[in-house]
Amino acid sequence: MKTLPVLALFVMSLLSGAQDTANPNSTATGQDGKPFNDSLAEKGFWQGSLPGGSYLVALNRITSISKHEYLLDGNLVITEVTIDTLGATTLRVYQITPAAQYGSLATGRKIVERGKDLLDRAGQRTGADVANMVHKQYPATTHAKTIEFRVKDLGTLEALLSSARTAWISGKGRKFAVNE
Repeated sequence: MKTLPVLALFVMSLLSGAQDTANPNSTATGQDGKPFNDSLAEKGFWQGSLPGGSYLVALNRITSISKHEYLLDGNLVITEVTIDTLGATTLRVYQITPAAQYGSLATGRKIVERGKDLLDRAGQRTGADVANMVHKQYPATTHAKTIEFRVKDLGTLEALLSSARTAWISGKGRKFAVNE
């Protein structure tokens, strides 16, 4: 009986983390060739327009900005940017890469590619952009007072981090928008 839940968790991990296996930093780009836009905005605020929603915070309310990476369930490498505020909320923006993608095992890469194909097909049938959706497993990954977004590639996550840091340190407002 234990084999079925473990197998289901493994397949779901692959499906939820599936993305471009040729390069974890690739994504569709906007007119300017970038997967995002970062520009000056209203003074005193940092604004993020991300897949699934938006976020606006007063720069004087930010208490810390961090980036870290961790291995989830031995299958997924999560890279996460966190913006903490004086209020009761925390912003988490993350990118998921299947751990098999970092290895040299051809079998692992083929499994990831198959999972991506299945995920893409499911998205086409439902009209949902599953690759950009936040993935939660209630109650383990549901955090009270946490606002979460997911981006497809590490380059966009790094740019978001740079935008938020630049705004916070300079005190000049910035708007960061992911091109979908």
